Amino acid sequence: MNDTQQAVKVEGWQLISDALIKAGVEYVFGLPGESISPVQRAIEETPIKIITTRHEQAATFMAEAYAKITRKTGVVLVTVGPGFTNTISAMVTAQLYNTPLVLIAGGQGPNAYDKLGLQDMRQEPIIESIVKQSFICRTAQRIPEYIDMAFRCASQGRPGPVFLELPINALDAEVAVETVPVPCTRSKSRPFDKADAKAIIEMIADSTKPVIVAGSGAHYSDAGQEITQLAELTGIPVFTAKAGRGVVSDTHPLCFGNGLGIVPGCAMPAAMEADLVLLLGTRVCLFMANGKLYNPAAKIIQVDIEPEEIGRNKQIDLPVFGDVKALVAECVAQITEDKKNEALKAKFSEWVAHLDTLHESGKAVNLETIPKEGKFIHPGFLANTVNEFMNREDDVVAADGGEAQIWISVARTCLRPSNILDPGLFGCLGTGIPYAIAAKIINPDRRVMVYIGDGSMGFNFMEIETSIRMGLPIVILIDNNRKWGMTSNSMQMRFKHYVPGTVELGNPPYHELVERLGGKGILVEKPDQIVPALEEAFNASVTTCINVMTDPDIIGPGTLAFELLKDL
Repeated sequence: MNDTQQAVKVEGWQLISDALIKAGVEYVFGLPGESISPVQRAIEETPIKIITTRHEQAATFMAEAYAKITRKTGVVLVTVGPGFTNTISAMVTAQLYNTPLVLIAGGQGPNAYDKLGLQDMRQEPIIESIVKQSFICRTAQRIPEYIDMAFRCASQGRPGPVFLELPINALDAEVAVETVPVPCTRSKSRPFDKADAKAIIEMIADSTKPVIVAGSGAHYSDAGQEITQLAELTGIPVFTAKAGRGVVSDTHPLCFGNGLGIVPGCAMPAAMEADLVLLLGTRVCLFMANGKLYNPAAKIIQVDIEPEEIGRNKQIDLPVFGDVKALVAECVAQITEDKKNEALKAKFSEWVAHLDTLHESGKAVNLETIPKEGKFIHPGFLANTVNEFMNREDDVVAADGGEAQIWISVARTCLRPSNILDPGLFGCLGTGIPYAIAAKIINPDRRVMVYIGDGSMGFNFMEIETSIRMGLPIVILIDNNRKWGMTSNSMQMRFKHYVPGTVELGNPPYHELVERLGGKGILVEKPDQIVPALEEAFNASVTTCINVMTDPDIIGPGTLAFELLKDL
């Protein structure tokens, strides 16, 4: 540049839009705020869509649902201070679910530190323990670099949430464009070792009762096709877990559905009888009784993209660091080349037939215990009826609540990924309506339902206004037992009564409240009203609430399971 030329200068916020577009951002979920208005201004004239919610927690859940469904990184944008703190529960949910998410928050400039000004706080120390990485960009020149780092960290290796603070002084500072580095670093490699694949095949050949458990790592690796091929080649039965639900269809002859032990079917006996368990992107956690459900004599193979995760709660006989999709593809290739598959299928056929018998009898016994008639609707009957209705391959059910969430999760038949969205290990209430809104935004032609307890309805109720404002005809079905069901049930089991004034909820007319917001409401009090209400709701062109009166005295599978697992 000669002396007569002058460097082109821009303010820091003007560097944001190109950086986000390079990162592949499609939606930014959040609320407005003074500290982040420059970021919103930067996005305004781009293809990126800004989704404005009523609460930062809901915005974060929406970004998380976007990431779960698309396997891309979700983005949430919030203002400094209370906007930031309102995201914490949702960020922990993302951390425990390994959801790729970038939380961008505004920040105070250095001139504001320690002056007791409005919304003055140190954000990074609060969030460091619940994210993969936290960043603060203190200079305008490095904004694209920090955005690149945040997205790279969120999506690479084991996915997870990342925090990026953009202080107002960095957003407002002028910078010469030519001095700004513009990185875009994304790795598409899928690490695996052929020797690991060979060792896995040898252990499979030595087993007589093997099972595959495909979890969230299988989902984020997009390994459904490869796992299906492995199962079909070898005849090994498959169970799915967490975000892995649906990576192999529950209707596949070799898939026995949810690997959770409390699910009617054969998950529990399979875990207790198997002599080889192949964990594909599945962490050993509470949902597997911290590994105690598995046959103590069984050999365990654990495949995970994060080496440090392997061995948590359970001694692993073959620890394998690698990408699930690539590794399973190599297993398929080696088995095909060695022509061992027919011998394996013949060897495991008796085991599969045994599980078939257990699976069908277990489901039949469960259905026999659920009455179809009564003063109130049995929550198990409601969940099974909803599951039968939501039978399209692309139907989405966002499960929310304590006992209500578990009832539908236990009943749900998953034909492909995202047939069910749940809060996972953190068990946070209030996820359902935000999850459903995000699902409908991404796929407007899919049927999307929120299956929610009446307690959870109080958490993000006003996001119904968001749904109506955006013209999203989601269906919200309430399992309404007029109390905090799981806590009430737990108290009943432990103390023979519940503490008065702690678990009782009123019975507000939720369906009428939704109508007042501009939606549609339906009250259901009898079992034969459920299906007609579902048909009416999904034929409506607006957000619709089906308020179902369920039996408050039923102790659900969640309470029973946690009583059994509480000391593990």
